[in-house]
Amino acid sequence: MGAAAEDDLFGTASPPDSDPRRTQTNMTSKTQPLADRLRPTRLRDVVGQAHLLGEAGRITRMLTQSSLSSLILWGGPGCGKTTMARLLAGEAGLRFAPISAVFSGVAELKKEFDAAQRYQAATGRGTLLFVDEIHRFNRAQQDSFLPFVEKGTVVLVGATTENPSFSLNSALLSRCQVLILNRLDDAALEKLLHRAEDDGGRTLPLTPDARASLRAMADGDGRYLLNLAEQLLSLKADAPLDSTALSAILTRRAALYDRDREEHYNLISALHKSLRGSDPDAALYWFARMLEGGEDPRYIARRLNRFAAEDIGMADPTALPLSIAAWQSYERLGSPEGELALAQLIVHLATAPKSNAVYTAYKMARATARETGSLGPPLHIRNAPTQLMREIGYGKGYEYDHDAEDGFSGQNFFPDDMARVTFYRPTPRGHEAEITKVLDNYARLRARRGS
Repeated sequence: MGAAAEDDLFGTASPPDSDPRRTQTNMTSKTQPLADRLRPTRLRDVVGQAHLLGEAGRITRMLTQSSLSSLILWGGPGCGKTTMARLLAGEAGLRFAPISAVFSGVAELKKEFDAAQRYQAATGRGTLLFVDEIHRFNRAQQDSFLPFVEKGTVVLVGATTENPSFSLNSALLSRCQVLILNRLDDAALEKLLHRAEDDGGRTLPLTPDARASLRAMADGDGRYLLNLAEQLLSLKADAPLDSTALSAILTRRAALYDRDREEHYNLISALHKSLRGSDPDAALYWFARMLEGGEDPRYIARRLNRFAAEDIGMADPTALPLSIAAWQSYERLGSPEGELALAQLIVHLATAPKSNAVYTAYKMARATARETGSLGPPLHIRNAPTQLMREIGYGKGYEYDHDAEDGFSGQNFFPDDMARVTFYRPTPRGHEAEITKVLDNYARLRARRGS
């Protein structure tokens, strides 16, 4: 059965021609967008993914061993997920059946599964079912893949920009290998620019600095870069454009950020760890990245308030009230003026001495409280508002610390049946160095008076 007949019978494209002698020019038209014209026809021509497609790459090994498994391709826009899936079908000798989770539902999935079964029965060959934006399918739709993947009716290749561990259910993930595609770096983007210039028959009208700016505008997205290059190749420029002129003509790609998805957590984690690492410059950068991505400054203020208590604590007792003051300043001023108060707080938190001693002590105290159950306070520190309570010993023997020598009685405040536990261990940093001296003195007094 010929390829055309297969197309008619099964309603989808047959594997792409992977013959290296087939050139770009004889398979595309100049009326197509540049990004489509330059779409690779061989896996080795896909840029930026050598860890998967190089000689020792994971996909290369699968193809060499004729053991292509179902895959989840996870990466940002324009890094080659769709192209790789299409070329994989050709390399593995599989029928290529693409669908998009944005436009497809159960009916479309059933149609594709039925077609794959008929194709397998008629030809003995499998189908590579490519599902773009697979994370948009709900749990029931994802479960529908399982029997067909297990039987080998389809090799599932899903593409997603979202973290699969968040967006795909465990049953589907257990049957697929997750491959992470790299964001295209400068070297990969430069290769694409050379291909664009070869296709256009001319050099991009840019100064070296402007060419670097063009790559930065793409933000790792090869498709977007080629769209920008296509606009520039159509210009009738008398002299190369500098970075300023380039910015006036083209628009920088918006930074990737989704307040409900993984990037949100990645960036707030980067901010938190930069603060903990006492790096005000990196912390300000991640703060700015979140603002540029549209994050609510109130969310950042709340996290900074938490950081002041968790990572600075008593090493700098001013950090917590300052975090509240900065938060209130933002609430009163709004954007953009209020964001400066948060920036000031970030610098203070980053440069303050760090201690998680209070945080650690709190967690230990909670754990100990769960373990010791309902042990009551010793009688001498119980309140005695009634005569009966006083008669049975409530409050008896309590020493008023303000009347004691050094303002410290040294009495036991733990339950009688519980040994004393030290939860709070201050660090030698910042204000906690002074607290250490105070607590050491109290420990000596307690030991002396106890003896």
